[in-house]
Amino acid sequence: MSELPEKQIKRLRSLIQDAETNLAAAKELLISILGDGEDITAPRDVVVSAPEGKVIEGVFDGQIMIDQDGKNYPVPANYASKSKLVEGDIMKLTITPEGRFLYKQIGPVERKTVIGTLTHHDDKYFVEVSGREYEILYASVTYFRLKEGQQVSVIIPANNDGANWAAVEAAI
Repeated sequence: MSELPEKQIKRLRSLIQDAETNLAAAKELLISILGDGEDITAPRDVVVSAPEGKVIEGVFDGQIMIDQDGKNYPVPANYASKSKLVEGDIMKLTITPEGRFLYKQIGPVERKTVIGTLTHHDDKYFVEVSGREYEILYASVTYFRLKEGQQVSVIIPANNDGANWAAVEAAI
């Protein structure tokens, strides 16, 4: 298989995963508004009275935000990549009455920057730092135009004992 179709396939897989995550979040939001017993596929007018929307706080796990009840909320990969969100950051999600998801980092964890080597396997990208691999978002790989084997500066939690994800700082 040539390199171009392989890149297109990876991109399509990423887009499908993002779409499935967004669809699950939309269904969850609709269930939270209508209640568990309602048929979410049935057409129905919904009126939300709070002008500012619903506010949810949670923890960024490297890819999604998880609230106190364990519910997952999709964080757009481009936002997470550009904002250099780090696993463990505290976030606030505002779901507007129009259904827009607005994320904001409200409690960054203590960070440190390390240098590692970009690796790729199992359709995922990692940066290996001192024998340990940290997964990175595909959006970071494309944004920084990273190539396998390249040296990369990444940000990880200062207390990184359980961290699985890193945020790309820069290509070296």
